[in-house]
Amino acid sequence: MARVLRSLHSSQPVARFQRCCGLFPAGGEGAGDGLAGTVGGGDHLPARDTCPGGSPARQRLPDANGVKSSPPPQDCAQKYVVKNYFYYYLFKFSSALGEEIFYITFLPFTYWNINHDVSRRLIMMWCYPLVLGLMAAFVFSTLVCLSRLYTGMHTVLDVIGGSLISAALIALTYPAWDIIDHLMLTSPFCPILSITVPLLLCYNYPKLENYSPTRADTTTVLGSGAGATIGFWLNNLYAAPNYPNKSLLLSFPPISEMMMVVLAKFLVGIFILLVTRYFIKGMALRVLCSRYQVSVNDLEARRRLEIEVPYKFITYSSVGFSATVLVPLLHELLGLI
Repeated sequence: MARVLRSLHSSQPVARFQRCCGLFPAGGEGAGDGLAGTVGGGDHLPARDTCPGGSPARQRLPDANGVKSSPPPQDCAQKYVVKNYFYYYLFKFSSALGEEIFYITFLPFTYWNINHDVSRRLIMMWCYPLVLGLMAAFVFSTLVCLSRLYTGMHTVLDVIGGSLISAALIALTYPAWDIIDHLMLTSPFCPILSITVPLLLCYNYPKLENYSPTRADTTTVLGSGAGATIGFWLNNLYAAPNYPNKSLLLSFPPISEMMMVVLAKFLVGIFILLVTRYFIKGMALRVLCSRYQVSVNDLEARRRLEIEVPYKFITYSSVGFSATVLVPLLHELLGLI
């Protein structure tokens, strides 16, 4: 068993998967004419070459027009050649499903234009009827997991472990989902719990020997969820503007008119979210850097636990709150509801 775990945790299975998907180290066997670049950006690296001193090479996914012009995070980066463009774009898209751009566009879009209940359950990972929800979750999760291997950000053991933990949590908590959902909307303790529990999880994130962006990503997701949850609670408490469930009606407005309204809602909402993110992030960083007497431009200082967690959490909880409270109010003011 120990040998199997060591094998799954090594870089070799990941390297084999990359070669099967048409991703080869530049200059290595199988590499030829193709898209050259560097792959990844995480800490578990399947690079076959190593930096001086034996440390694994960092990886970064190449742009479609060739080698990335910006330098990698470290001095050494393994270059790769893309031979299969289908897998390249598939896994590049899949990788985006776990990044900020997905959470800041797709989830608010469902809230503003489709159905607020569906959006709330999406954010809480309780989406659609059980069978369809599990199918969607399985497809999305599989794509994201495979993209982690393709970009070299995790080992096979990481992916298997994360999948098993997620499946166990779903199985254990599913009977209580409706009860928790009701409490999140009606309990007076919802705002306190929505802030304290995610913050405790972020501050107690497992410590790694080298810096990893996973803590920042986790704080981003939990912060967005906390802000959105408080927004849902306020909307339920004060009967805030609600989007009609037009997608569930038998009669539809003209397609052109509906598309214009959908586009207007989306553009207005995304503008507000980006403005919120810009100002709140700048303010939080300035306050925290002033408190700890470091420069705002000092990247290493910004990665410290006492700065990274609060500024990320404050920024994205504000974004989540804006998406569920401020943007709907603005939509109503503009006559888009």
